[in-house]
Amino acid sequence: MATALRCSNAALRAALTSIPSPAKAAAFNSLRCYSSAKTQTLKESFAEKLPTEIEKIKKLRKEYGSKVIGEVTLDQVYGGARGIKSLVWEGSVLDSEEGIRFRGKTIPECQKLLPKAPSGEEPLPEGLFWLLLTGEVPSEQQVRDLSAEWAARSDVPKFIEELIDRCPNDLHPMAQLTLAVTALEHESAFAKAYAKGMPKTEYWSHTFEDSMDLIAKLPTIAARIYRNVYKDGKVPAVQKDKDYAFNFANQLGFSENKDFIELMRLYLTIHTDHEGGNVSAHTTHLVGSALSSPMLSLSAGLNGLAGPLHGLANQEVLNWLQKMKKQIGSDLSDKAITDYLWSTLKSGQVVPGYGHAVLRKTDPRYVSQREFALRHLPDDPMFKLVSQVYKIAPGVLTEHGKTKNPFPNVDAHSGVLLQYYGLTESSFYTVLFGVSRAIGVLPQLIIDRAVGAPIERPKSFSTEAWAKLVGAKL
Repeated sequence: MATALRCSNAALRAALTSIPSPAKAAAFNSLRCYSSAKTQTLKESFAEKLPTEIEKIKKLRKEYGSKVIGEVTLDQVYGGARGIKSLVWEGSVLDSEEGIRFRGKTIPECQKLLPKAPSGEEPLPEGLFWLLLTGEVPSEQQVRDLSAEWAARSDVPKFIEELIDRCPNDLHPMAQLTLAVTALEHESAFAKAYAKGMPKTEYWSHTFEDSMDLIAKLPTIAARIYRNVYKDGKVPAVQKDKDYAFNFANQLGFSENKDFIELMRLYLTIHTDHEGGNVSAHTTHLVGSALSSPMLSLSAGLNGLAGPLHGLANQEVLNWLQKMKKQIGSDLSDKAITDYLWSTLKSGQVVPGYGHAVLRKTDPRYVSQREFALRHLPDDPMFKLVSQVYKIAPGVLTEHGKTKNPFPNVDAHSGVLLQYYGLTESSFYTVLFGVSRAIGVLPQLIIDRAVGAPIERPKSFSTEAWAKLVGAKL
C-alpha cells in the first residue's frame, strides 16, 4: 500500500472512476496540478487503500458480528454514556493512562515523524490530516503538495465574506464561524451531486472534495472574523507557496513572529482529534450519518465545540488564571497557589483545565505545549504561574476527592501561550480550536461515506422504562 503510485493518465483516471462525468475533468485537472510523477496524491492514496479496508470490515463483522463486547450499567446510561463502547473512529484511540494515539502514534512520535516546514521544528497539520485519513505518514513532497492544494482552494465566496462582515461585533466569534460554515452549504459538491442522484460508491469522493474545500477555507473565514471583531477588518491574502499554519498566522496578523507560526503548527496538530466520543467529533459523525453535507455536519460539531464544557474551556482557563494572578500578584509560593485553589473549590467552582472524561494522567497535549513553553518562554510570568498550578493542583484535587483525574488537560496551557505572543482575545480561542478540530473529524466523515456507515440510531428509554428493565419500583 505504501508504494508510490505513478501518476500516469491511466492511473489518475482509475482513481477518479467514482466521480461523475460532469466533475471528472475538473477533478482530473486538479489532481494533475497537485501531483508529480513521483508522488501520490492524498485522494489517490485513500482510493487505493479503500477496497482492502472495506473487506477488512466485512470480514470482521462476518466472523465476529455476534460477539459481545461489553456491558452497560444504568449509571452509564444516566452518566453521559461514559465508557460505553459503541462508536467506530479510525483516526485516534484514547487510552486513559497513555493518552491519545493518532493511527497508533503518540504525539511525540508524530512530532518526530511528520514532515515539518523548512527550518521548522513542529509538525505540519497537513501531515496529520494525511495520517488520519490513510494511516500512513506522508512524504515531505506529499505534504508540500497538500499545502499547495489547500492554498489553491482557500478562496472564500463573496457572499460568505459579506455575511461575516454584517455580523455584529458582539456576536461571539464561534457563532460567526458556524454561521459561515453552514452557509458554505451553497458550495457543497456532495449536496449538489446527491440532489442530482448518484450511487453510494460515489459518496466518499464528493465528501472528500467538500472536506478539502472546507479545511482550506476555514483559516480565511476565521481570520476575517478575528480582523473584523478585534482589528481593522483587513485580511491578508493566502500565500500560495506557504504552509497552512503560516498562512493562518499571517492572516491573523502574526507572520513576523516565527515562534508564533511554530506554535500554530503545533496547536493545529494537537487539537485535531481526540477519539470519536467527544461532543464535537460525535456530533459531526452523528449529523453526517444522516448524509448531511460536510458543511452542515462540521457546523453542528462546531456548535458543540462552542459549549463551556468542551472547547470554550480554554477561554475559561485563561480568565481563571488572570483572576488568580490579579489576586496573588507575584507571590507564586506553594501556599498562595494552594489557598487560591481551595478558595475556587470551596466556592462551588471547578478548577478549569483539570480533569478529563477519559484520561487519568496528564494530557500529552498539555505536555507538548509545556515543552514548547520551556523552549520559547521559560521566564514568562504567566507560564511560571501555570507551572506552579501544575505542581500544586493535582494534590489539592486529590485531597478534595471529587475529581477522578486531578491532572491538567489540553486547555490548561493553550491560552497562556497564545496571550504571550499577543493573541490576547480569549473569546477567539475556541475558533482556533475549531479550525484544528475540522482537520480531525472530517477524515472520519470521508471514511464513513467510503465504507457505507449507516445512520446512527441508538435506543432510548424513559426513566419508568429503565426502572422496569432493571426490576425497580419507583
